[in-house]
Amino acid sequence: MRQKNIRVLLVEDNQDITANLYAFLEPLGYELDSAASGTVGLRQAVDGHFDVIVLDIMLPGMDGLTLCRTLRRDYANPVPILMLTARDTVADRVTGLDCGADDYLVKPFSMKELDARLRALVRRSQGRQVQKVLTWEDLQLDPSTHTVHRSGIPLRLGPTAFAILEELLRAAPAIVPRARLEQTLWGDSPPDSDALRTHIHELRSKMDKPFATPLLKTIPHVGFVLVAREVQDTDRQHNG
Repeated sequence: MRQKNIRVLLVEDNQDITANLYAFLEPLGYELDSAASGTVGLRQAVDGHFDVIVLDIMLPGMDGLTLCRTLRRDYANPVPILMLTARDTVADRVTGLDCGADDYLVKPFSMKELDARLRALVRRSQGRQVQKVLTWEDLQLDPSTHTVHRSGIPLRLGPTAFAILEELLRAAPAIVPRARLEQTLWGDSPPDSDALRTHIHELRSKMDKPFATPLLKTIPHVGFVLVAREVQDTDRQHNG
């Protein structure tokens, strides 16, 4: 039994999908509001108080990617967003994550998997506690304000990439196994094997690619680790 009903904003123009989601989720204790266009969905997301948003990409008025980007950039709204997409390519998923989405499901999808994903997103967003700023090299993460800076420059990370970085910072300089990250993100219901790779790609694109020295390193078949800049410089000298 859930201690608290989960409030969901469903932004979806397909009436059959909307009806099926209401029929499946409401008996589980979810409280749903819905919008059939992107413009209405954005207004409801800004004015309402939701635990999670389920957002279709193809919408009338304003597409889901624009809605997600606007909600993050213009309103600094951190509500978890699960994006629904009809296309299952890494490029499509990365585009959604870059706009600020936290997770995705490809149509047609399992209702049970949707339930598990929503609960995992809500657990993660509500489980953060006020703690001290975490630092590594020129990287700073503040859990209390949900902000990340590198060399004083703010980094816009979605909640999933933020959770990965927080786990890496708490463990540094130790390696974080892949299985531990998946457990932290999704509990006992991890999605397909590409999901973590997609979020790692997002984290690298925001945290490392704009800077001269990357900090995130993959340990093949093991996991991921934050490394010191001098270690990276030494590796480049040995490989040069």
